[in-house]
Amino acid sequence: MEVLRGEEGCPWDYEQTHESLKRYLIEECYEVLEAIDEEDDTKLVEELGDVLLQVVFHGQIGKEEGYFNINDIIKGITEKMISRHPHVFGDVQVSDSEEVLTNWEEIKGKEKEFKTYTDTLKHVPKNFPGLLRAEKVQKKAAKVGFDWNDVVPAMEKVLEELQEVKDVYKTNNEAKIQEEVGDLIFATVNVARLLDIDPEFAVNYTIDKFIKRFQYIEETSIKKGLNLKDMTLEQMDQLWNEAKNV
Repeated sequence: MEVLRGEEGCPWDYEQTHESLKRYLIEECYEVLEAIDEEDDTKLVEELGDVLLQVVFHGQIGKEEGYFNINDIIKGITEKMISRHPHVFGDVQVSDSEEVLTNWEEIKGKEKEFKTYTDTLKHVPKNFPGLLRAEKVQKKAAKVGFDWNDVVPAMEKVLEELQEVKDVYKTNNEAKIQEEVGDLIFATVNVARLLDIDPEFAVNYTIDKFIKRFQYIEETSIKKGLNLKDMTLEQMDQLWNEAKNV
């Protein structure tokens, strides 16, 4: 990386900053997830290498700016793992993985100097995908007992929030509509969490299902000599229902 960002290196690599590389780090992480979902080990090795490259990239930029280097990154994560695993590197006793996670959060709170439970909620990054951020905030609030005892009232909350969307969607109050739709999505994430379903994975599964069924509609229409743009919604709905049974 020193060579790539050196005088005889690559102009593009030299021009990059922590800020400009943000999107690439996100893209590479998602490509790792895709490789895992596809159970493609060869692809996984490649994509993990791309993520590692991003870490090295940031380490080199930090070194050039005099703030940190790759060794600081490695040292930092090593110290964190030792600190967060007192049951391995210390004399703390744990009975199961749940207790490990509880200790992890307590140690993290001390390290970050959280003063209140609200601080732990605020610490969930705002750059997280919305569904993931909602789930994490809900889980942290649940740790102090602010949670439903059962999924049924959470489902009823979804219906309540849906009704509130119905109450405002015909108005011109865009801010209020956005608020109520947000409440509906947040409540739905709560249901997923209580059912131990990852909302991000669930919605991606549904997206893939939608694409597959849409593909059936398009391919079937082509076989019939039809153009999607010329079809009625009723015709497409009929093919959509057929796709459910394919």
